[in-house]
Amino acid sequence: MSSICGRLLELKLKLPEPPEPAANYVPGVKVGDLIFLSGQTPKDGRQIRYKGKLGVDLSVEEGYAAAQLCTLRLLSVLQSMTGDLARVKKIVKLTAFVNASEDFEAHPDVVNGASDLLEKLFGDKGQHARAAVGVSSLPSGAAVEVELIVQV
Repeated sequence: MSSICGRLLELKLKLPEPPEPAANYVPGVKVGDLIFLSGQTPKDGRQIRYKGKLGVDLSVEEGYAAAQLCTLRLLSVLQSMTGDLARVKKIVKLTAFVNASEDFEAHPDVVNGASDLLEKLFGDKGQHARAAVGVSSLPSGAAVEVELIVQV
């Protein structure tokens, strides 16, 4: 068992099954030593768990949990592509889209759900560049969508 799997167990978290694409794209593309992971929304299987706008329908804490769930889904794709999360050399870039009301300003606090998890799991390798962007809507009304670029 890799140390990443051990850390997931300590955090009482589990990787879901790798998600199937919802449209005409692939979950990830490897170019050289980089893997570009397609955006993931906070789904349990095929159902959106966190749906709605931050600042209207959902709290910052719910947004944080949504970003964490998106990241678990990304990691399941990454594991399926690499065979072992221990092959990760660096989480390079995280981009997150937050479905937010016009006056919502806590995007960084929401996206910390993804960033904090990556740092807990990968330590220094999990520290990354990042963008936290507010948007007026996301597919299926999802609260958050997260994508990653990873070096292996």
